Amino acid sequence: MFAYRLLVSFATLPVLVRLGWRVLRGKESARAASERLGGGEASPGRVWLHAASNGELTSARPLIEAMLTRDPTLRLLVTVNTATARAMGEGWADPRIAIRMAPLDHRAVLGRFLRRHGPRALIVIENELWPNRMALVARAGLPILVIGARISERSAARWGKTGLGQKMVAQIGALSAQDPGSESRFVKLGLPPERLLPQANLKTAITLERGAPLDWARSETVLAASTHEGEEALVLRAFADARARRPGLRLILAPRHPRRAPEIAALIAKVGLAHTARSKDEPPEAEVYLADTMGEMGRWYESAGICFVGGSLVEKGGHTPYEPASFDCAILHGPHVANFREAYGALDDQGGARLTKDAAELTEQFATLGATEQAELARTARAALGPPADIEALSQAVLDRL
Repeated sequence: MFAYRLLVSFATLPVLVRLGWRVLRGKESARAASERLGGGEASPGRVWLHAASNGELTSARPLIEAMLTRDPTLRLLVTVNTATARAMGEGWADPRIAIRMAPLDHRAVLGRFLRRHGPRALIVIENELWPNRMALVARAGLPILVIGARISERSAARWGKTGLGQKMVAQIGALSAQDPGSESRFVKLGLPPERLLPQANLKTAITLERGAPLDWARSETVLAASTHEGEEALVLRAFADARARRPGLRLILAPRHPRRAPEIAALIAKVGLAHTARSKDEPPEAEVYLADTMGEMGRWYESAGICFVGGSLVEKGGHTPYEPASFDCAILHGPHVANFREAYGALDDQGGARLTKDAAELTEQFATLGATEQAELARTARAALGPPADIEALSQAVLDRL
């Protein structure tokens, strides 16, 4: 722990310089920077819930809503790491929920944050376990709950060798693991079994608003969902090659970060395809529809029979297969799926998804995956991923520990 504190201390000055530079360049608001340093408008006496980014916050929403329904007096202070997640949370417009940028994991910053907000408990979503944060919250005598926790064998081994993992695990008052493997690894790191809550993968309980599908033939429509830099060029090349064999094919391209739309538009033009953009309210009349907005993924899943899940052809760990499965999409993914290793393992083993390692393999799937196979893949995916988490039971278990 001392080595970690020393490392954080050395890293503080460069982080502050970068934060100041981002404010000067207009890439970060002064308000957000203040919150990252433990400041901002005080919201005392609330339960502090931390969800890293869009995915974690989206997955936490059913639990949040269930808790607020069960306990009308509950008030939450929700912290996030990204501006897009903050905007999403603020878009909920719920007066019971205060949204802030998460404080840096520096003891002075965290001390300021705790004094300003005086939270009465900390709920961590998934694997956002920060040593200083947990140590100071535990020292303040506040309960720490971790929901949807996941840890890989590699991370567990590394935590075990450093001793840091055992210290953090000892501070956890209750933990709901995402899967049996993670639960076992947390217990091996020293979590007492009596502190375990029912296992729950929060992403299985996400219910996206469906929206009106595009007026395209669903079985002839491909969705590239939550793509990252380095993936769009591969997807577009594969789509262009597949369309030469299957002329009616259409593509919805939904990047993880809509701000990258201009560079993606240039990539679309480079492969000789036409496109229209959702952000410009243009009709979906071209071969490619650039879905460069937030909050409409349900509509895009509803429109597509085939879904390539992004973050998996580049080393981003892959995004959720649960959302496309819930919309009965045929799932394609790349080899980098560490974020959902067990889910994709079950899908691949049971034939509920197809691994595509490069543009050539994507081309083949885009060109040949017809309506009948799409439906079969979708049925198998639902069976492989299992039933959704019991959010009602989990919400009561969490409230009982606060």
